[in-house]
This record gives sequence, C-alpha cells and structure tokens, in this order.
Amino acid sequence: MFVSLVGTWIQSVAQSWLVFDLTHSAFLLGLVGFLGAIPVFALSLFAGVFADRINKKTILLFTQNAFMLLAFILAALSQYKLISPNQIMLIAVLNGVVMAFDAPARQALVVELVGKDNLLNAIALNSAAFNSARVIGPALAGILISVIGMSGCFYINGISFMAVIVALLVIKMEPPRLKPGDKKEVLKDLLEGLFFLKNNRLILILVIIVGITSLFGISYVILMPVFAQEILHLGAKGLGVLMSAAGVGALLAALFLASLGDFKFKGKLLFASSLMFSLSLVVFSLSRSYIFSLVTLLFVGFSSVASVSLINTLLQTYVPDEFRGRIMSVFMFTFAGILPFGNLLSGALAHIWGVAQAIATGGVICGIAFVIINMRYPEIRKI
Repeated sequence: MFVSLVGTWIQSVAQSWLVFDLTHSAFLLGLVGFLGAIPVFALSLFAGVFADRINKKTILLFTQNAFMLLAFILAALSQYKLISPNQIMLIAVLNGVVMAFDAPARQALVVELVGKDNLLNAIALNSAAFNSARVIGPALAGILISVIGMSGCFYINGISFMAVIVALLVIKMEPPRLKPGDKKEVLKDLLEGLFFLKNNRLILILVIIVGITSLFGISYVILMPVFAQEILHLGAKGLGVLMSAAGVGALLAALFLASLGDFKFKGKLLFASSLMFSLSLVVFSLSRSYIFSLVTLLFVGFSSVASVSLINTLLQTYVPDEFRGRIMSVFMFTFAGILPFGNLLSGALAHIWGVAQAIATGGVICGIAFVIINMRYPEIRKI
C-alpha cells in the first residue's frame, strides 16, 4: 500500500495543479473534489454490505485494477494534449465509484489479517504508511511536474498499483460464507447495520465527529493550490512542500499513537486533538509566511490524523465482526462521502470571500461543534 499511496499522492497534487492550470478557478478545484467523492456518498453504504458478504480480497483485486486503468487513461489524455476539465471530472467520478467499494473492504480487512489484539498497532502502522506516502508523494510531485510533466506523474501512479495487486495475490483468505437467499437481502442487511448504529450512541457520536471534520475541516486540502499561489506566491514545488508538511505532522501522529499501544484516556486525547485541529486551521488561514505556514500545517496534519485514527480504532474495537464492513462503510461515508460537499462549500466560499477566509470559517465551525459535543456527551472523555 505504501508504494501505491506514494503514487496516489503524486497524482493528487498533479491533478489539482492541472485543473488550476487549465481553469485558474478555485470553484472548479472544489467541483472536481466534489465529483471525485460524491460516489462514496451515494454508494459506500451499499458497498459495506458487500464487504460483509464477499471475499474482501476479491473486491480489492477488482478495485485496484480499476484504479490502475483510470490512472493510465488520465496519463494518456494528458500526454497527447487531449485532456479537458470535463474529462478530468469524468475520471474523478469513476475513481470515486471504485473508491466507494475499495475503502470499506480495505478497512475491514485489517482486523482479519492481524486480529483484535493487534488492531490498534495495525491501524497506526497503516496510518504511518499512508502518511509517509503523504510526505514523500507531494514532495516528489512538485519535482516531477517540472521534470516529466503531469502526464508522467499519472503514469507513475498507474504503475504503483501493481505493488498492491501483487501483495493481494499472496494473501490467503477464507472463502465467504453466504447463507441461502443472501443475494436478495442487500437492503435488509443495510438497514440492519443502520439500526445497529442508531442504537449505539457512542458509535453514533464518533461517526458524527468524523462527519463534522470532513464537511468543514479536511476540505482545506482542495484549496491548497490556490493558497500556495495567491496567498504565499509559490509554484508547484512550494505546493508540494506545503502538502508534505501536513504529511510530516500526520506521520508523527501515527507513530505517536503506535508508541502508546492500548493506552487509557483515548477520549481525552480525541477531544484535545480535535480542538488542536480546529485552532491550527484558523492559525494557518492567517499566515502570510511560507515558514510559518509549514509549521502550522505540521499541527494540522498531526491533529487530524490523531483524531481520525483514534475514531477508526474505537469503531473497529466496539463493533461486532458481523457488522464491521457496514460500520466501516458508514465511517467512510462520513469521512469521504461527506467530503465532496465540504469541497464544494470550500470552493464556493473561496470564490466569494477568498481562500483564507474559507479555511478560517471551516476551522471556527469545527471548533464550536467539538466544544458542544464535549459538553453534551461527557462519556466521550471517559473512553
């Protein structure tokens, strides 16, 4: 996954730069992010049912091959100067459809590989791999865009999926155990998972925190090309370093959580990291210094990964095996499925008010929401 994720981050930065280079529009940056994630909103809950019913390895082999094909198509269109904003939007939608089925299966697969006793460390190590790639990928993208062009970045991403496919092929998984008539009960299984969520208040609150973070906070990423160019007056290399700074903070958070093991006071750390994320976003929006922006993005990356990784671990710990795929699909629904609306909102606010004001607004809303949740649901702090 580490190799593939480096490629994914390279493509993400290159694609954002390509959209902005073609359109010079903050709103279209937000729109591409919206279109890339809206399929997760529409399909991830159903995908969670399949993750509980079908061999997860089979699902992932299909999705990883689909990701690879789409990356090569984007690369070829860019190389031969056939690319247009409409084509980028279509590929973003197709990537979102694949992600809707990939993410719940990939999240639920972790506990099957390592067991519950090692779950916290496994999630932390998985997060460390993701955020190591988040450091390396954008930095490489900033260099590669100027050396081999954006199409070269997309080709590298396509090739990187081969590492995941090979890894999946050597993983041994037991075949799924389906009951007779299961194929006709997808909707019933979906509703069963939603009722389970409704009747477990702690799990529901954790999911709500993820949704707030995704809608108003994480969408700052989609505005980074505009912030880099219009506020800090940087080019592609500067954007890559900014993204890597957030990745360094995220990696430090993952290593920090891994070092703690199965520690007490997870709830207090969750609340503290959520507030740190909100405050860091507001401070970042006020920055007009490249160095100060790098420092604040370290805190943004650290706090966002600390809170989301803690919630991921708590959900997988408290959820029974038979509901894991469906609850992790709800987690992805609130994290990645709501993100397109945050991207669209951020793009619109940046277009009307300015990019700095849009980022600051998101941070303030997150902070107020987290304080209210902490006051109304004190049991969170006792986890």
